Amino acid sequence: MRNPLNSQNLYCIDGNDLGLQERTGTYVLDERPVGMVTLIETGPSISIPYIKEGLTKLSIQLDEINYIIVTHIHLDHAGGAGLLLKDCPNAKVIVHPRGKRHLHNPERLVQGAKTIYKEKFDKLFDPVIPIPLERLLEMEDRATLRLSDQRLLTFYDTPGHAKHHFSIHDGRTNTFFTGDTCGIRYPAIDRAGITFYLPSTSPNQFNPEDMLASIQLIKDLNPEQIAFGHFGLSNDTKGIFDQLETWLPLFMKKGTEIHETGGNWEQLRDTLNLLIMNVLTSRGIKDTHELMELINLDVTISAMGVMDYLEKNY
Repeated sequence: MRNPLNSQNLYCIDGNDLGLQERTGTYVLDERPVGMVTLIETGPSISIPYIKEGLTKLSIQLDEINYIIVTHIHLDHAGGAGLLLKDCPNAKVIVHPRGKRHLHNPERLVQGAKTIYKEKFDKLFDPVIPIPLERLLEMEDRATLRLSDQRLLTFYDTPGHAKHHFSIHDGRTNTFFTGDTCGIRYPAIDRAGITFYLPSTSPNQFNPEDMLASIQLIKDLNPEQIAFGHFGLSNDTKGIFDQLETWLPLFMKKGTEIHETGGNWEQLRDTLNLLIMNVLTSRGIKDTHELMELINLDVTISAMGVMDYLEKNY
């Protein structure tokens, strides 16, 4: 569990997704005693013991949780929601309208994840527990949720990474919880004094035009901080937007070149990995095994999404 990210009762619990620290986080908004306790993201089911431990350290009982919000229904963000909800008798799960039926019946989510993760699925994501319809709450674009007199959340439809994705603005801290819309942050690189962010373009609903439009929407609302699903919080908003607006067109340019010559996602992965490591090396970041393993995982899934988009549309 992390210390408060600021003075406004905002915390981040490390879910140790994929067995890795600083991979996927659960944000806690604690408005007790006069308001509500809300979680944003659960990660997969393997993260739930870590979340419970973090809540215990914050002296939050599971029956005090009012809402569990998932930015989208990919299993690395929402796969553990059903498992956690079993022990949170007073909570409801808030989800994008396009995602509600899939949390109630996650069969298609499971099959889609198995296509990507194959034999690793059970270790990474099992179990994925259905959520009763009466405990699911949809939030439309620009809908609001008041947690206390001081804290109002506003939900914004932000497709691009997925059609079932919204991002949440916290009026108390002017923070946007962006799930995967604003890409991925690598804290180990950040601690070296270098800001580095990559877009997340995973299959099978990735759309580059929608993603750029969603990034612009968030940019225009002028947040002070971005809270990433992967991982942590940054107030380097200009750097975030600038890098995403550079890397995303580059992902598409290289993908289009490979697609037009009959290439595949493996070639795109290798091309992007080389470009990324050249940039990092030029900025003094060493090619460590741990860092490259994580970047390679992200780039692999992103390359699959770019090529999937190109195959469907060109």
